[in-house]
Amino acid sequence: MSPRTIAVVAGGFSGEQPVSLRSAAGILSWIDRERYTPYLVLIDRTGWWVELSSGERYPIDKNDFSCQLPEGRIRPEYAYITIHGTPGENGLLQGYLDLLGIPYNTGGVLTEALTFNKYYCNHFLSSFPQVRTANSLRLSKDLPRPSTADILDRLGLPLFAKPNAGGSSVATSRVNTIEQLESAINEAFTECEEVLLERFISGTEVTCGCYEAGGGLQVLPVTEVVPKNSFFDYDAKYNGAVEEITPARIRPEQTKLVQELTKQIYRYVDARGIIRVDFIIEADGYPTLLEVNTTPGMTPTSFIPQQVRAAGLEMSQVLTALIEEGLRPAQH
Repeated sequence: MSPRTIAVVAGGFSGEQPVSLRSAAGILSWIDRERYTPYLVLIDRTGWWVELSSGERYPIDKNDFSCQLPEGRIRPEYAYITIHGTPGENGLLQGYLDLLGIPYNTGGVLTEALTFNKYYCNHFLSSFPQVRTANSLRLSKDLPRPSTADILDRLGLPLFAKPNAGGSSVATSRVNTIEQLESAINEAFTECEEVLLERFISGTEVTCGCYEAGGGLQVLPVTEVVPKNSFFDYDAKYNGAVEEITPARIRPEQTKLVQELTKQIYRYVDARGIIRVDFIIEADGYPTLLEVNTTPGMTPTSFIPQQVRAAGLEMSQVLTALIEEGLRPAQH
């Protein structure tokens, strides 16, 4: 059987584009070349291309997601989306691929639109009895802004200001004083039309990956996150200013609870592929949800590859399981 043609889709329109490209490099290095022939597909505001290892680029025909290469025309049978941010993490690209009948590795349009909006996602998940979320406020450029006094009365200090739709801690700030609030909100607005203000959650930060393969959910070991900065910011995530401990140094019953909550959230949002859920275990020992990541980072230093190794697995076999899970409906 000849290898299946796979598109590894990276880039995007947000400040997370450099992280997406690094994730794509990781995925391309782990894909089983005996089973799949992967092509790097780059998407940005100027166009869509297949980029070869030589650096040459060839335009994608958006009518059918095909591309004319020197060796002939290709049309991917499956898309592995590793865009962090729009259009790959908010349902736009998923809708396009659904129209073409091309399977992919993430949840569908509704799942991605929901989980991309932190405020709506956390409010949706807070309706389930075991999921605890932090108090928050959503600010929009189009709506009147609450007064500083109202914000502090609702959330207190310190608090966090972050883009409501985004990730990698881009334009995210910890606000310790009233004087810092306005500049933090303005910075978050540079990345997104909506800003999420969230109460400060004190405790042990942990994160847990989960994926579906072979008809069942596979939950990964829990990682403890110990940032060297005031919080787990971009520098901590991608420049090493953090200590990441897998498995986390928490009690066994807490590990079990975090893993169980991660599996429940996977089902609640109707996820597909691999996701990562972030929590902070507060002083009472219970995890409070931070956010759900449906296209988690896949650089060699990202959490998911670390957790896969800690589980005694290889990234190549996990990716194969994910791709085969996505291709399965197309095989019948």
